[in-house]
Amino acid sequence: MMSVDLLANPRGESIIPFERYQNLPMVELTERIGKARRTLGDRLLVLGHHYQKDEVIAFADLRGDSLKLSQQAAAARDVEYLIFCGVHFMAETADILTNPSVTVILPDMAAGCSMADMADIDQVEACWEEMAEYVSPADYTPITYINSTAALKAFCGEHEGTVCTSGNAERVLRWAFGQRPRVLFFPDQHLGRNTAKRMGIALDEMAVWDPHKPLGGNTPEVLRKAKVLLWRGHCSVHQMFNTSHVKLFRERDPQVKILVHPECPMEVVDLADLVGSTEYIIQTVEKSPPGSKWAIGTELHLVNRLKDENPDKTVHFLSSMVCMCATMYRIDPPHLCWTMENLAEGRVVNEIRVPQQIREWALVALDRMLKLAPAKD
Repeated sequence: MMSVDLLANPRGESIIPFERYQNLPMVELTERIGKARRTLGDRLLVLGHHYQKDEVIAFADLRGDSLKLSQQAAAARDVEYLIFCGVHFMAETADILTNPSVTVILPDMAAGCSMADMADIDQVEACWEEMAEYVSPADYTPITYINSTAALKAFCGEHEGTVCTSGNAERVLRWAFGQRPRVLFFPDQHLGRNTAKRMGIALDEMAVWDPHKPLGGNTPEVLRKAKVLLWRGHCSVHQMFNTSHVKLFRERDPQVKILVHPECPMEVVDLADLVGSTEYIIQTVEKSPPGSKWAIGTELHLVNRLKDENPDKTVHFLSSMVCMCATMYRIDPPHLCWTMENLAEGRVVNEIRVPQQIREWALVALDRMLKLAPAKD
């Protein structure tokens, strides 16, 4: 075996440097990943999010949305290691939901989430204190979208709030309004607005909190009137879809059905034929009759996979512009091979470990959600 340089990781072990893997051909990467996988056997579970590239999904034992994968990981028995091919908040959620004896690994620590980064714990705590000057925090139930840090999930757990996904947001909001008259919803304003509007809440009863402006950019009167306080955050992928994309497809082919994710702007959601979570989008296309036509507003890799796996249907990406989840894109075969070969030799790299106090409160928030209904992202 060739000699390699070794680096130190936080556990004090030596690791093979990633640079050795960057330019390896795909054939060699595939061979070496397969060998490491066989060495690790049932001790390892590899999870692949729907937005991953095909060359990464090919190595996944399970694929799905973030919460579904974490739930499956939590249910797995005799697993020592879990490699999550997704982004940072997903790996955190997996660590929260799995047994503490399971080591959760993210192949590239730079795989974050731009939406999750739009709300941090300091900003949310500052919002909570600032709005308290005009509306009692006792009137608010905080809800964080699962696309958020563990610290925000813990904040919701500690303040009698919960977590939602794009598949159960309405059910969670209805629960929240059964607890208190107002909701603070973060970090995705579009999911919050689209869900609240579908429930019959008027737009003038919603306000947006900009963490970079005094009082979130609102007047005291606006805050006192708002039933739903939305965080100024968004998904960079879904934000780019607009009404011109929908109109163009409808002009080209009146038979095409527009299917979009609820993270899209309200104007797009209002024009769409169907709106739903990642799992909903997949199931809708798979169950549709042969010959049906779809223009889909969600991440490009998922749309292309739906197109390949449903050749009896016509599947289009809703926009003419290429838009993919850039942070998810950081997970690639070289990082996966680097992670697995180090692990096969007993060295853990890129371990995700949520601090105990955050883990406990975040689990409270997640448990509240899971007791409401099965959730799909």
